Amino acid sequence: MLISDKIKKLAAEAEAALSGRFAEIDRVSGIRTEQVIEAFQAERVSEAVFMPSTGYGYDDQGREKLDRIYASVFGTEAAFVRHSILSGTHALTIGLFGLLRPGDTLLAVTGKPYDTLDSVIGISGKCGDGSLRDFGINYRQIDLLKTEFPDESPAYAHPASDIIDFDSIKAALASDKNVKVIFIQRSKGYLDRPTLTVSQINEVISFVRELSGAFVVVDNCYGEFTELSEPNADLLIGSLIKNPGGGIAESGGYLAGNRKAIELCGCRFSCPGIGLEGGATLGTTRNMYKGFFMAPHIVAQALKTASLAAYIFSSLGCRAEPSADSPRSDIIQLLHLGSAEKLCAFCRGIQKGSAVDSFVTPEPYAMPGYSDQVIMAAGAFTQGSSIELSADAPIRPPYVVYFQGGLTYEHSKFGVIKALQELYDEKLITVV
Repeated sequence: MLISDKIKKLAAEAEAALSGRFAEIDRVSGIRTEQVIEAFQAERVSEAVFMPSTGYGYDDQGREKLDRIYASVFGTEAAFVRHSILSGTHALTIGLFGLLRPGDTLLAVTGKPYDTLDSVIGISGKCGDGSLRDFGINYRQIDLLKTEFPDESPAYAHPASDIIDFDSIKAALASDKNVKVIFIQRSKGYLDRPTLTVSQINEVISFVRELSGAFVVVDNCYGEFTELSEPNADLLIGSLIKNPGGGIAESGGYLAGNRKAIELCGCRFSCPGIGLEGGATLGTTRNMYKGFFMAPHIVAQALKTASLAAYIFSSLGCRAEPSADSPRSDIIQLLHLGSAEKLCAFCRGIQKGSAVDSFVTPEPYAMPGYSDQVIMAAGAFTQGSSIELSADAPIRPPYVVYFQGGLTYEHSKFGVIKALQELYDEKLITVV
């Protein structure tokens, strides 16, 4: 596919305009990289920690040191990182089932959680599948106050009280003494709402801790290393095929938080009596270490790509969230394309710009855990990786594509240009 000179010129203009934003992204990446290196050095990481364990995996020093490194970098008391956690949804399920008991209430204070948690909670799915609802755990939800502001100022510039319904949270905690977990989703998921910043999340956490002894759980997926620190929650949960895996870890997830929460979740992950004492690493340790080492830099590549896409597509009349010059608290870029045809064309272009499976044509399909058909462009080295260049969207109004990732800015820029070229060639967008 030839690239139009008009598109090349637009990309060059975008890069020039974003030089200041790119410099700030690099500054944050440098600070977070120092944090990672200092944690590695404090744990005296050596070649020996990469040796695989088998069987029960008792006394695996590589696994135990990695747990402590995650806790150190994320500012928590404890953590566990395991290659056998298959996704962010799986990690979140471990966390929720680890902390909640029959009769308890799960209170979501940032609106409906990500689509794949519907079946876990029992919002959807078959009765008897083993959801939280099946185990007698109640669910309550408090929606965000607003997602857009009349003064057109970005959401990140507002205090949490402009976004989070603190009055309803207070009322819910007063009326239901069984609230055991307060759930905060950092990223937007498949919703048209702002990603919460670390400062906004910490404001919510401080508020609820004055009212309740409930665990505060943050779905941290897509947000790691985008800011100078992570939220001050009782439990942070994420996936290694997203940010902290650095595009190198081939599977896995993590839970990081206070010691009590981690102990409870460890018993759920394995079994009571063993907790986190066992678990063979089977040769996966090196890539988890290497991925975490690379993560701040790789996240920076993804953030630059997101800013580039926002600039280019907003200049062509598409609504982009966040805007190109906005600070970011996750790697996801929303582009309001306005039709299913444009969604599909964008994803086809991203796929064509990939190093892997560039010849594949993505099509909408029914994906497990989602209520609508979903189209995904994912020419990745690791299946399902969201830190690699990818794009996906539910086929439903208002037809928003969720674009993220990129292991190198150079490749990801090429992908953005390919996506625009696909739309241009199909006469779905005009480039002057």
